[in-house]
Amino acid sequence: MVSRLIPYKRIDLAVQAFNQLGLPLLIYGDGRDRESLQALAGPNVTFLGRVSSERLIDLYQHCRAFVFPGLEDFGIAPLEAQAAGRPVIAYGGGGALDTIIDGETGVLFDEQTVQSLIEAVHCCEATQFSPAACRRNAERFSLDRFQRELMNFVETKTVEHRENRWNYDNTGQ
Repeated sequence: MVSRLIPYKRIDLAVQAFNQLGLPLLIYGDGRDRESLQALAGPNVTFLGRVSSERLIDLYQHCRAFVFPGLEDFGIAPLEAQAAGRPVIAYGGGGALDTIIDGETGVLFDEQTVQSLIEAVHCCEATQFSPAACRRNAERFSLDRFQRELMNFVETKTVEHRENRWNYDNTGQ
C-alpha cells in the first residue's frame, strides 16, 4: 500500500484484514494515524514510511497486488500500480469504478468492511491477472492520451464553429 495514513484512506481495514489473513502487508507513507495503525498491526504488517518516486516504481513492480481500501474521487496510486502491471484490490466506489476493471485489472469489493476486503483478497489470489492488461488499462489515463484527445476535441469544435458560422453567413440564418 502507498498512502497518507489518515482516517478516510481506511488503512485500518487493510491492517485488520491482513492480520486475519496472516499475509504480508507493506505500507508506505506517513500521517497522523501511523501510531494507532502500528498498534493495530500484527507482525505481518510492516510500515516503511515515505519513499522516493524511483523506489516507488520498484515497489509497484515487485508487489503481488496493490490494496486501495478508501473511497477517493480518483486516486492516482491504483493507476501507478496498474502501469507497473499489477492488479488492484479496491473498494468499489468513487474513482476506482472508472480506473479498475473488475476481474480484469483487479478486484472491487462492495463494502468497506474487513470481511469484504478478505473476500476480495481471496478472489485476487485465485485470479490470473495479465500484467499487459493492467498496463493497457493504465494507459487510458496517460498524459499523452489526454493531450491527444483534448487536441482532437478542440480541433473538432473549431471546425464545427467555422462551419456553423459559414452556414449562418451564407444563409443569413
